[in-house]
Amino acid sequence: MRLVVGLGNPGKEYENTRHNTGRILVGLIEKKLTGQKIKFITPDNFMNNSGKAVAFLVKSKKDLKDLIVIYDDIDLPLGKMKISFNRSAGGHRGLQSVIRALKSEEFLRIRVGISPATPSGKIKKPTGEKKVISFILGEFKKSELETIKKLSKKIAEAVEMIFTESKEKAMSLYN
Repeated sequence: MRLVVGLGNPGKEYENTRHNTGRILVGLIEKKLTGQKIKFITPDNFMNNSGKAVAFLVKSKKDLKDLIVIYDDIDLPLGKMKISFNRSAGGHRGLQSVIRALKSEEFLRIRVGISPATPSGKIKKPTGEKKVISFILGEFKKSELETIKKLSKKIAEAVEMIFTESKEKAMSLYN
C-alpha cells in the first residue's frame, strides 16, 4: 500500500500552524493525486506520538518502501523542499516518533521549509527552545500559506514520480 503521511497536530487551534505543514500539504496533494492508488493519512494523535498511527499501517519492509512522510523543517527556507531517505530525525520529534515506532529510518521523507529567509537565501530561524516552539506553533501568515499552496504542486509531482518511477529520479529532479 502506497502511504503518504502528513505530520502535524489535530485540532482547530493547530490548523494553520507551521508545525502542521505536513497535514496541510497532504490535504492539498490528495486533491491533486485523485485516482492514484495512494492512501493519504494525517494522524489524529499529536506530533510527538505520530509513530503510533504510522506503525499501525506499516507492517512490513514492503510497506516501509512505499511510505512517504511529509513534515515541517525549520532548517529549510519557506517554499523549499528536500526529499531524503534513510536519515536521522534531525531533532524533529514527530519524525523521531515515527522512526522509533517503525524501528527503522529506511523510508522516504519530504522535508518542507518553514523558516523566513533573506533575499540572498540565508535562513532567519529563531534560536532558543522557547522561541523555536513559539515559532513552529505560530500560524502561517496569509502570504506564507500561499507559498505552501504553490509548493504543493511540486510536492504532488514528486510523490507521483516516487511511486511511478523512482525515489532516485525524484530526488535528482526536485532536490
